[in-house]
Amino acid sequence: MKKLIVSIAIGGAVLSCNDDFLDQVPDDRLTFEETFSSRNTTEEYLAAIYRRLPNEYAQRYTTTQNSGPWTGASDEGEYVWSFPLSNYMNIGDWNPTTGNISTLWSNFYRGIRECSTFIENIENCRDCTEANIKQYTGEVHVLRGFFYYALLRSWGPVILLGDASTNADSDVSMFKRNTIDEVVNYIVSELDTGAEALEGINFKGGNAGRMSRPFAMAIKEKALLFAASPIFNGNTDYAELTDEEGNFLIPQSPDVNKWKTAADAAKAFIDEFVPGTFSLYKEYNDDGSVNGYLSCRNVMLRDWNPEMIYERPRGTFYLNYDCTPYHAGADSRVKGAGGLGLTQEFVDAFFTENGRPIDDPESGYQASGFTDFQTPYDDQSRTIFAAWANREPRFYVNVTFNNSLWLNRDHGDVITTTWYSGNSGKGSGGGNDYTPTGYIARKNIAPDGSTSRAIPMIRLAEIYLDYAEALNEYEPGNPDILKYVNLIRERAGIPLYGSSGLPQPAGQDAMREAIHRERRVELALESVRYFDLIRWKQAENALHGPVHSMDINATDEADFYRVITFETRVFTKKHYLFPVPQGEIDANPALQQNTGW
Repeated sequence: MKKLIVSIAIGGAVLSCNDDFLDQVPDDRLTFEETFSSRNTTEEYLAAIYRRLPNEYAQRYTTTQNSGPWTGASDEGEYVWSFPLSNYMNIGDWNPTTGNISTLWSNFYRGIRECSTFIENIENCRDCTEANIKQYTGEVHVLRGFFYYALLRSWGPVILLGDASTNADSDVSMFKRNTIDEVVNYIVSELDTGAEALEGINFKGGNAGRMSRPFAMAIKEKALLFAASPIFNGNTDYAELTDEEGNFLIPQSPDVNKWKTAADAAKAFIDEFVPGTFSLYKEYNDDGSVNGYLSCRNVMLRDWNPEMIYERPRGTFYLNYDCTPYHAGADSRVKGAGGLGLTQEFVDAFFTENGRPIDDPESGYQASGFTDFQTPYDDQSRTIFAAWANREPRFYVNVTFNNSLWLNRDHGDVITTTWYSGNSGKGSGGGNDYTPTGYIARKNIAPDGSTSRAIPMIRLAEIYLDYAEALNEYEPGNPDILKYVNLIRERAGIPLYGSSGLPQPAGQDAMREAIHRERRVELALESVRYFDLIRWKQAENALHGPVHSMDINATDEADFYRVITFETRVFTKKHYLFPVPQGEIDANPALQQNTGW
């Protein structure tokens, strides 16, 4: 009998919110026949596949829980510690032999193999009902589609294994890379198959964390959006990336109809699930108006709220430590590292309270000086740098800055100070734990310090903005574009485009810029920005060159407020796609390396 290649022990697997189920551990490694003979061990194997879903709140230790380097490798942040993969990427110090790259590649391909093994063997489950088999198979098709999507967005045209499973005897060395269109079509097929099988199955309550029809349709739309974007739609930088017959792996001529396909997929999701299943999460003031701050903060903190399409159950410990400031001298329950700093570029991206970017002469932005200001999370005014006052609510959701009140007030009020001698500054962090930029990421941190929450992976706001972007590229001027952008702004508590005093963007280019800006602040710190810059082919500008911060080395607090260059980053054309791991190239002579590596 053949033995399983991977263990099916699932101590912390993600499949259900039922802790008893999650804590099942089989006694030993089992044969395929034994594994798929009963429902219990079949579910254990399925749960092991779920473990390969990434926990993007663990990015400090890239690949620890299949996490990526997306926040620190974008223009949003910087880790103070040297070991995160993102820090190496930021200076161009990575290549096909970098271990984390191989680990990510292997994780998703192993997941794909395990999915195929499951599909091949599930019919042997003696005590599974037909309904069980249909549901489990649907889940696995969605998982397989997602794993390929994860590969697509980092490596581009990858290898399609078909139905080759873990116990298959196929010669892996003969596999070749498929074209982008083939990969995307396969992903769509897998997700459609899974979505059909999972129709009508509740994905909340006891099924929370399982694959679902809504998640399948959301990832389908995301894959089609990638296929429509400049990185994969008419990108002549990859003219040399061809198969043995000379076919381009990445299309060399843009096809605007791909934007229509992506827009249609997003609209199909909206038509089916809004408002009956999903809606933008909102909290309200006493007068009935939307509270933009609480709405945008708590949408990330309320498990399975009406906006969440999918969340990975349990485990925000890593992020909580990264984003809770050091707070020297404070109660240990409000102390962390504060080591995930935010760039000045990120801080400057947020609008002012009148909904305008800070470079707009009518924004009211003050670049210098100090003012007394009460933030949405405070009960009194405090003297802060004027640049941080009168900003939109999402600014205060995302940014911890010098002299701001910390979220967790259960152990006394703590004012976070991030300059050199402040309680969370470089001079107070024991040499290792401090913000490298003077700002600390704040989003996704619960006021009570809880770390047992689910981890959001995709929410309705992203679908709305995807739809607006794709529609603007295919049919500029369609009224739905402005409608869905304004729905996001309304929930954020800022003026709508086209309202009094704020004209709507005029023309396709202006609307494109408005959508890009909105995505940057609405989806901030959600592992979206890195891939947006990749999709749009804007990373060469945004991720290359000087990056700025406050002067964290200034021993006089007055000098802390100087904007300085803290790093000169490196991003060239080859960095748009990850390198294929060198071990894969060495083992497979038919496998072509990505351009430039």
